[in-house]
Amino acid sequence: MTDLHAPLGSDRPRREPQRQRRSGPGGSRFGLVAASTLTALMIAGNIAVMLAPDTAPQTVLATLPEPASADPDTQMTTGAVGAQQAGQTGSSDVQIVYGEGQANSRTPDLPLPTFDDDGASVSPGGPKIITVRDPAAANVGQPLRIAHLPEDAALEDSAFGALPVRTDNGRRPMDIYARPWAGDQGKRIAIVIGGLGLSQTGSQRAIETLPPEITLAFAPTGNSLGRWMREARKKGHELLVQVPMEPFGYPEINPGPRTLRLASSAETNLENLHWALGRLTNYTGVMNYMGARFAGDGTAMAPVLGDLSYRGLLFFNDGTAGGAGLSSAAAQTGVPYLRADMVIDASQSRDDIEKRLKALEELATARGYAAGSGSALELTVATVADWANDAKKRGFQIVGVAALANRRQ
Repeated sequence: MTDLHAPLGSDRPRREPQRQRRSGPGGSRFGLVAASTLTALMIAGNIAVMLAPDTAPQTVLATLPEPASADPDTQMTTGAVGAQQAGQTGSSDVQIVYGEGQANSRTPDLPLPTFDDDGASVSPGGPKIITVRDPAAANVGQPLRIAHLPEDAALEDSAFGALPVRTDNGRRPMDIYARPWAGDQGKRIAIVIGGLGLSQTGSQRAIETLPPEITLAFAPTGNSLGRWMREARKKGHELLVQVPMEPFGYPEINPGPRTLRLASSAETNLENLHWALGRLTNYTGVMNYMGARFAGDGTAMAPVLGDLSYRGLLFFNDGTAGGAGLSSAAAQTGVPYLRADMVIDASQSRDDIEKRLKALEELATARGYAAGSGSALELTVATVADWANDAKKRGFQIVGVAALANRRQ
């Protein structure tokens, strides 16, 4: 008997996802020959992209919808399906404007949205409307409501779990999971706080205290990484995965298990890289953990960069590994790359951290951008949180790493 009180359409068969997650090339091992071929193709494509004129698209107003009545965490839903479901609602939390706009226009003229209690995507010091200027900006980021859900089309199965990969139409995980940014102009600063996942208390404190504009990097040896990833993404943070790499003084100075080493074969290093990549999802790229010796060796880094290029991930150098050679190798392989200008908490002194943050402001004022790295220590987190909201009021844009790596390719 037909239930007259049932919602319309509830008796229709559920539509299956349009795309199945694909298997990785050769299982979990990305062959060196395949890596070389893909790298060569990526170099050619990257050169074409860099030579293309940087023209802004027409301005388009996009809205982030209210959540569906059901909790996404209780459903087996990927980002693509979640976005379709979210699009069925008519209200919005945050408005994102794609395009540069007029030079004399005032963004606040647009209606300001309201934020509810489950986490705003912009910290108190910043605007409630995010303006994104980039030729492909309409494909950047996920709606906040589904930001904790992986995009199934950008995953491939492996022996180490689901690994990020470019979609069939070329979208990169770097773009899918990036935090939208407010154009190329102005004074932009990216701050990355690493070590998430190693301490339950420290991870919770960092996610709850730091403004969502701060990028968070997770240690692959941490605990409850899936849980912390979801919490961080719901707050609006962009994420990275830290990859342990061989430092000078190894093994006395030891980054931990599955360290990428000069003495290991390229195949073994790729397996260890894939292990780290498979520990969580929804990140834009990787960040070295130690690694001054390994990252400074072009031969050792070549297959690693080739794999990152194939997958569409960025590389963030925390300021302690590699140099001009690594930057050049990343560019040749088509890997978006950014090096931190300084480690902000080399000294656990609030005055010293504030001085380094001030130095980043001066650098951003002089050249337009700056980047810093730090650890999820209580003093660092508190100092960065206080600084970030104040810096935004003084005209600085706090952006995710992808915003700067995108423009520094």
